Amino acid sequence: MALFDLPLDTLRTRRSASVEPADFDRFWQDTLAEARAHDLAPRFTPVDNGLATVDSYDVEFAGYGGHRIRGWFNVPAGATGPLPLLVEFIGYGGGRGLPHEHLLWASAGYAHFVMDTRGQGSGWSSGDTEDPVGSGPAVSGFLTRGILDRHDYYYRRVFTDAVRAVEAARSHPLADPARTVASGISQGGGITVAVAGLVPDLAGVLPDVPFLCDFPRAAEITDAFPYREIGNYLAAHRPQRAEVFATLAYFDGVHFAARANAPALFSTALEDQTCPPSTVFAAFNAYAGADKQIEVYDFNGHEGGGPYQELARLRWLAEKVPADRG
Repeated sequence: MALFDLPLDTLRTRRSASVEPADFDRFWQDTLAEARAHDLAPRFTPVDNGLATVDSYDVEFAGYGGHRIRGWFNVPAGATGPLPLLVEFIGYGGGRGLPHEHLLWASAGYAHFVMDTRGQGSGWSSGDTEDPVGSGPAVSGFLTRGILDRHDYYYRRVFTDAVRAVEAARSHPLADPARTVASGISQGGGITVAVAGLVPDLAGVLPDVPFLCDFPRAAEITDAFPYREIGNYLAAHRPQRAEVFATLAYFDGVHFAARANAPALFSTALEDQTCPPSTVFAAFNAYAGADKQIEVYDFNGHEGGGPYQELARLRWLAEKVPADRG
């Protein structure tokens, strides 16, 4: 696929047309307050991962509605801490998998918390977390579940789970709360941007080819899934366009980015039809923190920088939130 979006010079200054709801902050303050009324009750249970260099814990904590959310917590074997903490969110359709699938960050000296995504984990990696909340009519997938009401929308639950995941991870004695970084790719990158806007004291954020940004642009520019789920829904529910985009505005990464202040390293790929670069740049350009960078991969699709971006993240973290290698 050749370049299909705006020229890079235009992308670097582009702003989203997504309109921020007047009660955006109140909505999220109330949502998180409701979640925090439930005891976080994090549980870290050691598991035998079969490895000599990494220790793993099976994690449960209370997310949105007090629902039990699963995760993995990996640390260098025998670590005494406290260690800088990286909290990771997973791409669309994936689940937490098995602990030995997540070795990079513990190998680099970090405490690494991987949040399972409620209701997902059967697309390309396994998950263990149910979503006990139903919704009205929706297209197959997750993007249109509860889409006519911001209170019922699927990502209200997921973003709340993510904030609570940060709180749960920080509660472990091997984690240093003051050195907490949020990270993710695609959907995980979009969740990372949301967390950056909802958790004010992060030490860094690493959103790679983030999903869930600039919904008005994404729904119009790409036929690729998952964004195509919005178009398919509106093709069947023709009169509901205004209601759909009114809901999505409460979950648009552009508006969370405008509230984020932690140092940030984004990435995008110019041939990415799944998360088009104009939507990623919309979030990056709105990002309020002054210390921000974006890596651009000219001839890649949604795979983005792959191992090259992993190396860029390792180098960036070594400067911003270094691990103790001694």
